[in-house]
Amino acid sequence: MGERELTDVIIVGGGPVGLFAAFYAGMRQMSVKIIDSLEELGGQLTALYPEKYIYDVAGFPKVKAKDLVAALVEQGLQFGAQVCLKERVEEVRKLPDGTFHVRTSKGEHFSRTVILTAGVGAFTPNKLERLPELEQLEGKHVFYFVKDLERFRNKDVLIVGGGDSAVDWALNLEPIARSVTLIHRRDKWRAHEGSVQQLMASSVQVHLFHEIRRVEVNDGRLERVIIFDNRTQEDKPPLRVDAVILSLGFKASLGPIKDWGLEIEGNSVKVDSTMATNIPGLFAAGDIVTFPGKLKLIATGFGEAATAANYAKNYIDPTSRVFPGHSSNMDITGKQQGTTGN
Repeated sequence: MGERELTDVIIVGGGPVGLFAAFYAGMRQMSVKIIDSLEELGGQLTALYPEKYIYDVAGFPKVKAKDLVAALVEQGLQFGAQVCLKERVEEVRKLPDGTFHVRTSKGEHFSRTVILTAGVGAFTPNKLERLPELEQLEGKHVFYFVKDLERFRNKDVLIVGGGDSAVDWALNLEPIARSVTLIHRRDKWRAHEGSVQQLMASSVQVHLFHEIRRVEVNDGRLERVIIFDNRTQEDKPPLRVDAVILSLGFKASLGPIKDWGLEIEGNSVKVDSTMATNIPGLFAAGDIVTFPGKLKLIATGFGEAATAANYAKNYIDPTSRVFPGHSSNMDITGKQQGTTGN
């Protein structure tokens, strides 16, 4: 095969879990390469809701997604990890010599181990298929993800949905937009109870059991939206709206990952307590994995990333300790500085 660059670990996915895995692998003095299909590091935090606050990351009472990503990038790349963006991983294959061949949309890479941190895989937003006229307004008046709150300053905004994203956007936009209206097709929420309580106490106009009947467009511009009560089918007076945010969730797919020979359960990759998959040397962490008691949280993903990186180190060098010692006892190179009485 000739001369080839062999990295200690390739991390497939540059979201928060992948970035923390890169940090931990670097701290264990492993050479690291991160490969991600998106244009920027950060995964869903960057692509879907950079302006949203996150409340359940240890050490941060609240932190904007984009700020958390910036800190994770600084932390994760400090040991010199290579980053390959806009590069979709199409195949991961273990070679006869025990190393891994990673084929992407742009070429090929080789590594001793792989850590899969691809989140939920490929994702596309759910749309209101019965209202095809919304498609022509996408990016101008109709949005599925909000990357810049300022875009909605002094605008009349309609939000559709009843999950965390819908409620969070309503609360975030309340002090910025001229008006915010949220409609939800039922009275059961998929959002955190505290956020719903905050929403109901806010100035956001909330209409339960309501859906969009139709939109009125003039010369390519959204003018009004007609909503209706799905219990009585009665239309409400037309809403003057500058923007509609459809927060209806998204469809996730493992894509080519399901063809790599991994053991799959549902739409997730099965791992054991060491984050090892059924393919020796291939580990996984974050939302893409499943195991008994799994919680799909960034907070738990960080722990899984550390576990995967440490066991990947031990896979490469069985003489190394799985437990690296406490980072407070290490210098920036990851070497032990001393011991404690713990």
